Amino acid sequence: MVYLVELWESIRDFLGTGGDVLYVVMGALFLMWVLMIERYWFLTGVFPKLKKQIISNWDARQDTTSWYAHKIRDAWISEANEKLNARILLIKTCVAICPLIGLLGTVTGMIAVFEIMAVQGTGNPRLMASGISMATIPTMAGMVAALSGMFFASRLESRVRRAKEKLVDSLPHH
Repeated sequence: MVYLVELWESIRDFLGTGGDVLYVVMGALFLMWVLMIERYWFLTGVFPKLKKQIISNWDARQDTTSWYAHKIRDAWISEANEKLNARILLIKTCVAICPLIGLLGTVTGMIAVFEIMAVQGTGNPRLMASGISMATIPTMAGMVAALSGMFFASRLESRVRRAKEKLVDSLPHH
């Protein structure tokens, strides 16, 4: 319990040092990870049942060679593909937007530095350092968030692609 309190205090201090933009980075990061966890859950828990159902429906068909049967097969594959790719674009958007949010933090931090310089002059380096810190921390946080998401999003995409290929291979195309 003490560890969690210390962890929360460290996070709060980090957020305070980087400014309000870090809350937006944190929100985008949270959304991205919730969506990726949901997609992994779908791939491992829901899709295998859906795939089994599609295969059993195909095997139950008497006609698997006609043009009509091929169109039904293609429609089932297309529906499964749509379910597999759901929210992937949103995940990729979250990955792409994290560095941009960090860049917004850089701009707002530099504005704070220039305001301090305008009011106090350049004689107080401690005040300027806090503004520069406020400018660089959101950029770093946005980049780290994007890098963590980029790796797992690409792995997720490859798993989705493999799952679709396995489904297509499971449905004989006579």
